[in-house]
Amino acid sequence: MTTFLSDQHTPRQPVSWANGRFLFVRSVGLCGLLWLYSLNAADKFEPPVAAQEGATPTETLIPPATPPTRITIPPTVKDFGALGDGTTDDTAAIQKAVDASLQPLHFPAGTYRITKTIEIHLGQTGLLSITGNGLARLRMDAPGPAIRVLGTHHGTADPKTVGTSVWDKQRSPLIDGIEISGHHVQASGIELSSTLQATLSRLTIRGVTHAIRLTTRNRNVLISDCHLYDNRGAGVFMDNVNLHQINIAHSHISYNRQGGIVSRDSEIRNLQITGCDLEGNVGDGPLAANLLLDCRRGSVREGAITGCTLQHDREVNGSANIRMLGAAKDNPNMVGTFVIGDNVLSDARVNIHLKNARGVMIEGNTFGEGLDQNLLAENCTQLVIGSNLFDRNPDPKEETCKNSVELRECSDCTLTGLHMHDVHGVDSALKLDRCTWCNITNCLITDSGNTLVELLKCENCRLSGCLFRATDQVSTSKNVQVTGGSNNVISEDIR
Repeated sequence: MTTFLSDQHTPRQPVSWANGRFLFVRSVGLCGLLWLYSLNAADKFEPPVAAQEGATPTETLIPPATPPTRITIPPTVKDFGALGDGTTDDTAAIQKAVDASLQPLHFPAGTYRITKTIEIHLGQTGLLSITGNGLARLRMDAPGPAIRVLGTHHGTADPKTVGTSVWDKQRSPLIDGIEISGHHVQASGIELSSTLQATLSRLTIRGVTHAIRLTTRNRNVLISDCHLYDNRGAGVFMDNVNLHQINIAHSHISYNRQGGIVSRDSEIRNLQITGCDLEGNVGDGPLAANLLLDCRRGSVREGAITGCTLQHDREVNGSANIRMLGAAKDNPNMVGTFVIGDNVLSDARVNIHLKNARGVMIEGNTFGEGLDQNLLAENCTQLVIGSNLFDRNPDPKEETCKNSVELRECSDCTLTGLHMHDVHGVDSALKLDRCTWCNITNCLITDSGNTLVELLKCENCRLSGCLFRATDQVSTSKNVQVTGGSNNVISEDIR
């Protein structure tokens, strides 16, 4: 007979004392754990809260949520009494915050009326950061700058000349994200003196005399992403300042009636202007220009003007987009060592005017609507005028601009790759007057009248490798006119 496992019975073993003790201990422990769990559950259990009057018996109130963590808000000028309502005089409150070394010096959204310059002495207040997040406005209702920042740096840009106190308490003052509007005929914007590594960014300054004024001595200045608009003076005014290393970038500097970017009576090295729109800054100022470097007293050397648009207004006498004025004919070294490249220049009496300048490279620019000249150089030396386009902008459909290029009493210059078209209303498209040692090569001049190139009383100049096309298809000999002078070479490879 087959026996299955389920049919088998194992004899029951007697329960020993040790086994019984083990079972008893485990049972007691399990009961204890269940008891503790029940106590804990009872602590967490809350009986139903009585329903509000009018509620059904099944409705209960939800316990309140855990309160959020408190966030500490840093103090602002409003904590010192400023209201920012556009009417109250907030001068004293703001100055109190400055004197208390509020860091950052933050202006919440609002219009802050001030009736006196906010004076910031970095040696006393320490590191400076003025912020407004683009929502704060300072309304200047008095003469002078709205903000004056005064440092004590008298060294150079060399780190060895920076004192410990200057580095620890004055380095890199920052003014960012505010608007300054002038409501007094002598109000100004921001003034910097004796600062190190100042940064001015995302500012709107309008209705003042000078929007940004740099004076006395400054080092390593950055101005970027600003709107300096519709002011009575200059947009950026470098006034009697010793300044090395300044970058002006990505800004709109427009309708400032004494110039866009202006230097007078200063000593400046390393001036970089990049990606800016300079427009209509040629109103009522003396020799006003979108960019004016007046070095008849002082000097500006080592710089670049690149990737900018400079324009307006040819109806103003003496207007220029770029004007560099040196000391004298026998001293052309005060302004120069510059690159002017990849810009668009239009709609001025003269687009580029150089006088008593040395070492200027002009290349890759587009010129148009030069009422008197696109380019005028007087008493200059070591100029390289490379591949540039001198043409007419078809949008204005103007017919009065001459658009010529003229060099007067210049020496040691190279003109190569000029592309000139539709110059009219003058004796010649390209004119060299009493120049010496100038080399003109590989130029294309078309549809510009009978005389395309004129050499007047020049010496030791050469014209070669050029291609001409006159409007009336006259002979090649009519395209080049040489009057007086000596030792000039007109190559046979021009036509």
